[in-house]
Amino acid sequence: MDIKDYMQNLGRRARAASRQMAKADTNAKNRALLAIAAAIRRDEAKLLAANGEDLAAARAAGLEPAMVDRLTLSPKTVATMAEGLEQIASLPDPIGEMTDLRFRPSGIQVGHMRVPLGVIGIIYEARPNVTVDAAGLCIKSGNACILRGGSEAIRCNQALATPVKEGLQSAGLP
Repeated sequence: MDIKDYMQNLGRRARAASRQMAKADTNAKNRALLAIAAAIRRDEAKLLAANGEDLAAARAAGLEPAMVDRLTLSPKTVATMAEGLEQIASLPDPIGEMTDLRFRPSGIQVGHMRVPLGVIGIIYEARPNVTVDAAGLCIKSGNACILRGGSEAIRCNQALATPVKEGLQSAGLP
């Protein structure tokens, strides 16, 4: 696989998705978040199994105990990921919010309006919960994201990508 071509293709697809995400209404974003949360709960056993494989590989590779601890998922952390998505869904939609409105001497009113950034790239290691947290925040804020978790959490991150994709598709989002 040519990494340059892969990254350029990924970037193009993310940019196209960002245009659709920027136009997504609040209900669609919230439906996606709630569907992801439900799928994470449904797939708890799969997520914990994938995490177990990552943990075994991490221990075999001699990773530091603190890194292994950050990598570890439990039924409680899986539930916390789902609850976090539900909390994000309950927040007001930040897009379109206007602040600091002021009248200028010419009579026009100016202020700050919150808009999506576009594509957000996040690189992180050994914290599978970041996959869900970052995806959830990007969805709520109308952004596309490219997530790159560390290799020590590859199986769990891939398992978490499935509920995220399902939730987005169920809401009609890219």
